[in-house]
Amino acid sequence: MPIRQFDILSHSFQLRRNSSLRRNGVTTLRYYLKNDNLEIAEFSTIIRRFCLFCEVKMWVQGIVLIVSLLVLAWSADKFVDGSCGLAHCLGISPFLIGMIIVGFGTSAPEMLVSAVSAFEGSPDIALGNAYGSNITNVLLILGVAAIVNPIKVDFSVVKKELPFLAGTIVLTVFLVLDGFISRINAISMLIIFIPIMVISSLGKKEEENKEETDRKESLLKSICLIILGLALLVSSSRALVWAAKDIATALGISELIIGLTIVALGTSLPELAASVSAARKNEHGVAFGNVVGSNLFNTMCVVGIAGTITPIAVDPKILTRDLPAVALVTLFLFIFGIRKKISRASGVFLVALYIVYTILLGLKVI
Repeated sequence: MPIRQFDILSHSFQLRRNSSLRRNGVTTLRYYLKNDNLEIAEFSTIIRRFCLFCEVKMWVQGIVLIVSLLVLAWSADKFVDGSCGLAHCLGISPFLIGMIIVGFGTSAPEMLVSAVSAFEGSPDIALGNAYGSNITNVLLILGVAAIVNPIKVDFSVVKKELPFLAGTIVLTVFLVLDGFISRINAISMLIIFIPIMVISSLGKKEEENKEETDRKESLLKSICLIILGLALLVSSSRALVWAAKDIATALGISELIIGLTIVALGTSLPELAASVSAARKNEHGVAFGNVVGSNLFNTMCVVGIAGTITPIAVDPKILTRDLPAVALVTLFLFIFGIRKKISRASGVFLVALYIVYTILLGLKVI
């Protein structure tokens, strides 16, 4: 059969299979085209086998997607159970556990991404990652958690932790005014972060020791649940993003839409799953503490580590767009703290605001 006829068939096959795999498939088919004596039956066999390969891989990705969702939900439950168990064992506030263990633990991927970006000479990604996560934490994660179950907020948070968070934002604005974050500035952020954590933990143990609880969790069991839950939480979220991205690409969805939806949401899946699980279990302190702790960690540690690795030139949009947005969502936290509750209506408002913000970013309106 002439080579030209093979080209027509392979082009037709390419049109029928709109996926990232088609390029490899066409390359493979063209390899066989070097043999002019290849029979049509053999060529048809090649096509059938390749179609079968594509379908099998799609099935595998679908299975990975479903399994990842199940593992994500299960690991979030175990992670929250372990965190709350540890709080009860040590007699400390669930909010503090949520802020330190849940908040910092689920922010570990962002810290890793920022450190790698700085090593690879792209420290600006660290800033976008940190401040973007802060906005997502309040609008999307806290919003969804409140929709699942209205969240009660301890007013004491308004007196201590939230002023610290607001102070770190003011400090950040001061440091980036000159359009540059030096190593000295970055190291200073890391050093300041330590006493903030120490002061936040003071007084919590005495307050919680006055409360009686029927839950008795062994310390070892709680620690094991935290380690196991966090490991599966992070790994399953990454597997979920991988599978969803491949499936979306195979369906012909653009990379822009994938980036704005699957990837953006995927980086926040650990925090989202942990907060929703905590809200569902009426562990309001863990759900709210997760967001406050994660935002503190992102603002001081994620940016501080990246700036320590390499000085960061600050994009002007950080000052004109991102930091004002971070300040606004932090103001929301103060409002919720004063009202002592995040209602379902407030949760819907937060999620709607996140959707509008994401659309405006995608359209480059802001």
